[in-house]
This record gives sequence, C-alpha cells and structure tokens, in this order.
Amino acid sequence: MVHTPDDLLLTDRVAIVTGAGQGIGAAVARSLHRFGSYVAVVDRDPSGLDEVDADLTEVFDVRDGAALTAFVQRVAAELGRIDILVNNAGGGFEAGFVEVSARGEAALISENFTSVTHGIRAVVPHMEAGGSIVNVTSIEAHRAAPGFAVYAAMKAAVANLTMSLALELGDRRIRVNCVAPDVIPTPGVGELAGVAERTALPFAGHVDDVAAAVVWLAGDGARFVTGSTVHVDGGNRAAAGWVRQADGRWHP
Repeated sequence: MVHTPDDLLLTDRVAIVTGAGQGIGAAVARSLHRFGSYVAVVDRDPSGLDEVDADLTEVFDVRDGAALTAFVQRVAAELGRIDILVNNAGGGFEAGFVEVSARGEAALISENFTSVTHGIRAVVPHMEAGGSIVNVTSIEAHRAAPGFAVYAAMKAAVANLTMSLALELGDRRIRVNCVAPDVIPTPGVGELAGVAERTALPFAGHVDDVAAAVVWLAGDGARFVTGSTVHVDGGNRAAAGWVRQADGRWHP
C-alpha cells in the first residue's frame, strides 16, 4: 500500500472533541475542521467555544456522564455517525497527596479517567465502519509527578486503558491511541521557563504541534497504528532527568 497526501484528509468524517474551548482542545478542533471533518465540541466554559469552527456545540462538564452520553447521541443523530473521538478534557491542581480530600480525588478521577470511559462506551456503537479514538494524556502518565499524584495516576490509567482497548476494539477496526504532550504553553499552564534545559529541541512546543499528531492518528495515514502513545514533548521524556547545562552538554 502506498500512502498519499490524501491519507491526511478527513473529508466528511465526524469528530467529537472534549475540552475544546481553549488550548490543545481548541487547536485540535480547528485542525480537524481544516482537514475536512465535521466537528462537534464540548467544554464547561462557553467563553472560548465561539472561536472554534464547529458544526455542533454544547456546554457542560464532562464529569456529568449522563450529559456526555446524551451529547454523543445527539452528534450521531444530527451528523449521521461518529468516526473520531478526541478525549482531551482534563485537569488537575497542585497539592500533596495527603492534602487531597476524598471529594477532590473523586473529581480528579471523574474528570481525567471516568469521562474517558463514558465517552468511549458511548461512541463505540456509532463507529460501525471503524474509527479512531485519541486520548490526550501527558508526560506525567510516564513519570513521577509529586504534587499531582492522583492526576498523573489517572493519566497513566488512560494510557493503559488505551492499550487494552486497542486489542478489544481492533476487530471492529477501531484504533485507540494516545498523544502525550509536554512543554506546550497553554492558558492552563501559562508560559514555560527553562525549556532549553529540559528538551532536546531548544524551543517550546505549540498547541498546533499536538493537534498535528491527533490529525495524523485520526486519519488513514495511521491505519496500522493502535495501542500507541505519540509523545509530543520536544524530547523531554527521552531526557529522563538529564539536563542541558550552560556548556551545552547533557548531565544527569
């Protein structure tokens, strides 16, 4: 099989993007639309959704499983099917593990993990001809994250879930993959200091870099890719604690 530039096109496919009001989610929604998809978006904050090119928009918190399921059903009914799901919504807060209340832990689990499982269960019946599910995780899924222990654990859970579902859903021609960003300035994290010391590349990433990876995973160019994580982090995970010093050399 010879791949062509058309394999990047997503003409007339139907995509859902959660957490699409700003940052990575907004960039993903824009890119999917630019490459030909019909796009349905959701965010709990309506302020940024007006800037996203979307064919269908709703405002609710993805921790509300009933609302998420109803949204998926609406997308399928109004746009005809679902080909792509991008589970981007998520978030956390910095606190030592023992300082996180049971309520706070439940909120982190619901936002970063349970919303993903609800969304996948809801879309799979509508992917009769196959499809692509892309879960946005984080570098924190693959390393320790003091101060963000529950958040990181849930991102790791999504990465593991992705591998399991790649096997369970493969016979349906549904591919399940992750994109794990880091060193990406967003409204949620602000500007990043010390980038040149942390990454192989001497600059920070952009939300469009993450969106480009999602578009590739969603399309036919990645038809044989499933159960994988694409690390969009400028080499930060590869550095694994090594830091570029002032002399330009890497030191542990």
